[in-house]
Amino acid sequence: MHAGSGLHDAVSPWVRRWSELVPAGARVLDVACGGGRHVRWFAGRGGVVTAVDRDAAAVEPLRAVARVVVADLEAGPWPLPGETFDAVVVTNYLWRPLLETIVASVADGGVLLYETFAAGHETIGRPSNPDFLLRPGELLRAVAGLRVVAYEDGFVEPPPRLVQRIAAVREHAAAAVPARYRL
Repeated sequence: MHAGSGLHDAVSPWVRRWSELVPAGARVLDVACGGGRHVRWFAGRGGVVTAVDRDAAAVEPLRAVARVVVADLEAGPWPLPGETFDAVVVTNYLWRPLLETIVASVADGGVLLYETFAAGHETIGRPSNPDFLLRPGELLRAVAGLRVVAYEDGFVEPPPRLVQRIAAVREHAAAAVPARYRL
């Protein structure tokens, strides 16, 4: 379910904050990108962006700044088999059968920036279907194997919503010196 349509036109403060983890020139994947607020953000920062969404009309304008892939992520196969990215961005979207694939799409040294609705949000508004709301700690469990740099689970506004959000890195296994992630 893509709940982001119309929710925001501005870059998510969470994505903006953790964008420092994504170097200029990075290969960035925006999953269920909708109108492309984060596609444009990362392209403007020098990223080589791939935008994936099922709404062909919504992503058409993004062709000027990104590689566009039109695919129904919930009804078809993963459209980017075997590809990995320096950054994978997901906001306001949850399709549990894809969580493992999304995490596997983060390249060595890459970052996952994920923010979506959490259980309890149904008391505020849509989405209200529990299939599209993260259970407590679910996002943490989904990124097992990545190093969590930041994680939040709670109420934010504006607009009012209950979310889980994470910034997690797939560290290089052979790194001689531990990485330092600026908080």
